[in-house]
Amino acid sequence: MNIMDFNVKKLAADAGTFLSRAVQFTEEKLGQAEKTELDAHLENLLSKAECTKIWTEKIMKQTEVLLQPNPNARIEEFVYEKLDRKAPSRINNPELLGQYMIDAGTEFGPGTAYGNALIKCGETQKRIGTADRELIQTSALNFLTPLRNFIEGDYKTIAKERKLLQNKRLDLDAAKTRLKKAKAAETRNSQLNSARLEGDNIMVNFSYMLNFLHVKWLKIWAEEVTKSEQELRITQSEFDRQAEITRLLLEGISSTHAHHLRCLNDFVEAQMTYYAQCYQYMLDLQKQLGSFPSNYLSNNNQTSVTPVPSVLPNTIGSSAMASTSGLVITSPSNLSDLKECSGSRKARVLYDYDAANSTELSLLADEVITVFSVVGMDSDWLMGERGNQKGKVPITYLELLN
Repeated sequence: MNIMDFNVKKLAADAGTFLSRAVQFTEEKLGQAEKTELDAHLENLLSKAECTKIWTEKIMKQTEVLLQPNPNARIEEFVYEKLDRKAPSRINNPELLGQYMIDAGTEFGPGTAYGNALIKCGETQKRIGTADRELIQTSALNFLTPLRNFIEGDYKTIAKERKLLQNKRLDLDAAKTRLKKAKAAETRNSQLNSARLEGDNIMVNFSYMLNFLHVKWLKIWAEEVTKSEQELRITQSEFDRQAEITRLLLEGISSTHAHHLRCLNDFVEAQMTYYAQCYQYMLDLQKQLGSFPSNYLSNNNQTSVTPVPSVLPNTIGSSAMASTSGLVITSPSNLSDLKECSGSRKARVLYDYDAANSTELSLLADEVITVFSVVGMDSDWLMGERGNQKGKVPITYLELLN
C-alpha cells in the first residue's frame, strides 16, 4: 500500500513538473515569460556539436553511396547489421564483368586475338573487383564505423544531456515566474484594508474581521514566497550543475574532430592504395594487349590490336627531357626517320615491358638499349639489342637519345 501511495505521488509530481514546463515553454513562445539565456561559450559549443552531427551524417551516407552505389544492397546490409548477422557474400560488378569476359574469351577461343584479349581483360577486371572489395572493407572499418559510433553513441549522449539541460532551464524559469507572482500577490494584498474603517460598531467589527483575514492571507503568501525562493535556489543549483556536465561533454567535440581526422587519413590511404592497384592492373593489361604480334589475327581475319600509347609514359618522358640533358622525346618524325634509316640508335626504355614470346625482348625501365629497323617489320615495332640478347620491342616504350 505504501509503495502504491509512493508511485501515485511520484506520478502526480512528474505530471505537475511536466505541466509546469509546458506552461513555461508556451509562455516563452508567446513572449509572456522571460527566458534564461545560456552563456555564449556554451551556445557556441552546442552549435559546433550540432554542425558536427549534421555534416558527419551527410559524409557518412554519401561515403556509403560511393562504396556501394546499389541502394537495395545497402538496405540489405543495413538489415543484416541490425539483426547482428553477417551479410551473404555477393559478387561485385567488376568481378561479374570479368567473369563474363573470361567465359566469352574461352568460348571464342584463347588462341584467337579477341578471345585472348577478353580473357586478359577479364582477369584484370576480377583483380580490380578484389581490390574494390578490400577498399570497401577497409573504409567501413577505419572510416564509416568511427563516424557511425559518434552519431549513435557520443552524440546521443550529448543530445540526452542537452535535453536535460533544457528541462532544468524550464524548471528554473518556472520557479522564477512563481516567485515573481508570489511577491506581486504579497505586495497587492498588503495594500488591501490598509486604512482602518471608522464609523458605528458594525463597520468597526467588519473592519476588524477583514484585518484579521488579511493577516492570515499575508502569512500564507509569505510562506508561498519563502517556498518559491527555496525552490528557485534548488532549480538554480540543478541548472548550473547540468550546464557544467553538458559543457564538459561538448568540449569533447574537439577530440572527436581529431579522431575523425585520423580516420579520414586512413580512408584517403585506402583509396590511394585502391587506385594505385587499379592503375597498375590496367597498365599491365595495356602492355599485354600492346604486345600482340602484328600477325596475330582476330576471328574476322582483321588486323589485331596494335600497341596503344600510354599517357603516363609520355608524361614521364617529358619530365625526363626537362631534367636531363641530351634526351629527347621520340616524336613521330623521329620514329619515321629511324624507320627509314638503316643505322642503329640508342634509346632509353620508358617503363618495364615483359616479352610475350621468344621473338620479343623484355625491357626494364630506364635502361639504354640499341634499336634499329628491319625491312618488312611492323611499323609499331623496332628490333632491340642488349648485349647478346636481341628481339622486337614496341616503339611506344622508347625514347631516342641524341
